[in-house]
Order: sequence, then structure tokens, then C-alpha cells
Amino acid sequence: MPGAAAEDAAARVAGEDPGAAWIRHVRAGEWEAAWRVSDRVLASHAGEPCWHLPRHEQWIWDGTPLDGKRVLIRCYHGLGDTLQFIRYAPLVKQAAAEVVVWAQPPLLPLLRTARGIDRLLPLHDGDVGIDYDVDVEVMELPHVFRTTARTLPADVPYLHVPPAPLAKNGRLAVGIAWKAGNWDSRRDVPFPLLAPLAQVPGVELHVLQRGSGLAQRQEGFGVVSGSDDPYVAARVMRALDLVITVDSMPAHLAGALGVPVWTLLHADPDWRWMQGRDDNPWYPTMRLFRQQRPGDWGPVIARVVEELRECVSAVRSRESAKVRKSTAEGR
Repeated sequence: MPGAAAEDAAARVAGEDPGAAWIRHVRAGEWEAAWRVSDRVLASHAGEPCWHLPRHEQWIWDGTPLDGKRVLIRCYHGLGDTLQFIRYAPLVKQAAAEVVVWAQPPLLPLLRTARGIDRLLPLHDGDVGIDYDVDVEVMELPHVFRTTARTLPADVPYLHVPPAPLAKNGRLAVGIAWKAGNWDSRRDVPFPLLAPLAQVPGVELHVLQRGSGLAQRQEGFGVVSGSDDPYVAARVMRALDLVITVDSMPAHLAGALGVPVWTLLHADPDWRWMQGRDDNPWYPTMRLFRQQRPGDWGPVIARVVEELRECVSAVRSRESAKVRKSTAEGR
């Protein structure tokens, strides 16, 4: 691992800005180096105001230790980001005197099931309206704790809901979501490419897709089981055998619940999915299915179909073994 001076020199030679250097390190699993970049960026921002920026572009933590303090965790990014990084609340609580989370209102019922939170407040456009000693944006917490792949708080589930009363019919219950938000269309799988999934014998698709993507669904494609309420959606996921989704909030929700989830990624995905691997340290129950060429979803879906067939075969083999064992014991 190169030292900070060597990293600075290499970045200058390459003409690389700190953000690009940070992403490069994290994707390669060089998290210690990424935090050294973050340290230098934090020092460069010292005393510089940022409140004029959109919330998701603001830096909040100023480096103040959390020990013994009243800590406000601001959730200024997307719903999936909050779900991913709220796992740090118990670590904050170990150090802090009080932990207050200011989060998106739709997530509050879910976040009430997480450990380490003393107070939950609904996020709004005004001032938080409470006293605190230190504040931090939820996505800054990995930097606060200088997380590595070895120290990452990856125990799942860290959100807890009872499963929905989903009727079982002997088939593999698989949730599906194919369109993310409007910020990056590269994440979306065109709906017509999903047709082979509905043709896998022994699988019942449950459509979790919400928003504009739901209008793309053709009649007869799965059962609409999703909900705009994250808590209700979480209960449905808990009743499923598997969730298949693009890089969007459902991926983080399933991962936080400890539900098996297959996440479909475009060729240049977000930093958190790292590179060159089909698993992810953030979510032990997640598998990653990556595009090999930009925009080419066909091979990805073909592989998912193949893996689904193998899952159905494995389930049937286990069920047959149970029947044979029960029959033998009854003789």
C-alpha cells in the first residue's frame, strides 16, 4: 500500500482529482488509502461553508470525535443510501452520549427497528430544530470509523420486520425490479428483456417495481406485490425466496433484511460494488451480476435465467430428499 505522499504524487502525475482517486481506491479494495484521500479533502474544506450547495453535495462532518457527544446523523442522500449506512448507528451509539437520526419520513417505520438510535426525526427542508454537539452525514460514517473490508459492520439483518402473509404455492417466490430512479438510465434493464424470467418453470415472479417502471409491465408478467411504503415492501421481501433487482433501493433493502438478492449492474457501476467480484462485503446475502459491455444486458439476463433454473432444481432435489426420508422413517 503506497503512503500518502506517494499517492499524492501519483495522483498529480495522472492529473486525477481527489474524488476520482477516492473511487479508484475503494473499487480496488484499498480503503485505507481512500480514507487518506478523505482526510486531505476534509482538511481542504476546513472552515469553508457548504450550505448553499444541494444537500447531497454538502460535507457535514468536520473531523470532531463522536465520543461522549450528542450526535446528529443527517440522511441527505437517497433512500438506498440511508438503508445501507444506517448500519453504523450501533457503532455511533457505542461512542456517543445520544444518537439522533434525521431521516426521510418514508423510512422512519423501518429505521425504528434498527439498533443504536435514540431519537428519529423526519427530514424536511428547514433546520433540524434540536441541540447537538456533532453532526455527520450518514454516508460519511465509513470515514469516521475508517472502515475496511475486515472491520465493516456486515451482520445482517440489521433491519427487522415480520414477513408478509404471502401465499405459498410450491414455486420459488422471486421478487423483481428492473428500473431505478431517473438519475442514471444505465442502471435500467429494458422490460422486454425480462420475458425469459417469466418462463422459468417452478418460479413465481412478484413484481416489486414501483414508479414509472411499473407502467412498462405487461399483463400476465408476475404478480404485483410491491408497495410504495418501504416497511410494507420489506415485509413482502421477507416472505420471498429471492429478490432480483437493478442497482436501486430494493437492493439495499433486501440486503439489510438479510434476504437473498441478485443485483444487476451496468458495466461501470457505483463505487460501493467494487470491481471484479460477484459478491459484496456490504451485504453477505447478495450476488452481483455485471455487464461485460456497456448497455449489453442480454448475457446478464441469460445468466440469471440459468442460475434460476439451477435454484429450482436444487429446491426440488431437497424436497424429494425430504419425501424419501419421511417415507423411509414411516416404514
